[in-house]
Amino acid sequence: MPTILRQIFMDNLKDILEIDPKAKEKTFAKGDIIQHAGDINASTFYVKKGLLRSYIIDSKGKEHIFMFAPDGWIIADIESLEFNQPVELFIDCLEDSEIVIFNRDCLFTPEMQKEVIVHNAQLLYRRMGVLQRRVLMLMSASAADRYAYFIATYPDLFNRVPQHMIATYLGITPQALSTIRGKLARLG
Repeated sequence: MPTILRQIFMDNLKDILEIDPKAKEKTFAKGDIIQHAGDINASTFYVKKGLLRSYIIDSKGKEHIFMFAPDGWIIADIESLEFNQPVELFIDCLEDSEIVIFNRDCLFTPEMQKEVIVHNAQLLYRRMGVLQRRVLMLMSASAADRYAYFIATYPDLFNRVPQHMIATYLGITPQALSTIRGKLARLG
């Protein structure tokens, strides 16, 4: 997230903490699972510092990573929040993390200025666009193109996320990712 947007959201975060009396800041250790599939009450998490990921585990026990959330990102199981149903996504910490847990309705409250609500809607639409592009790429793009998009979307995560997790996110094997990275290294 660009610095100016991060600063705007940090200002909004102060508003959220004032508007949502139940919002709380918590620190989690690397490896902590902060949301489990099947939980009844989904939460919305803002990453002040650290790195989170959301994922599902299929019936064969295989993990499928939905998204990563570095500093300044919001992560949640949107479907669970919107339709008030049990959570499907696990969310865990890939690094020690400082998180703000809040009610997602705080992003669009009447108490907020119109400009803040518009800004929050723009951030939401941007995130939806990233997810839409990812789904389309999983359906039709080569593994190399998906990796390039990952690097463009998460430029700071290249060395923070283990290769096997990046491969899982891309829907390829770690060996295929290693081959792609090797070819890119030779090219440039």
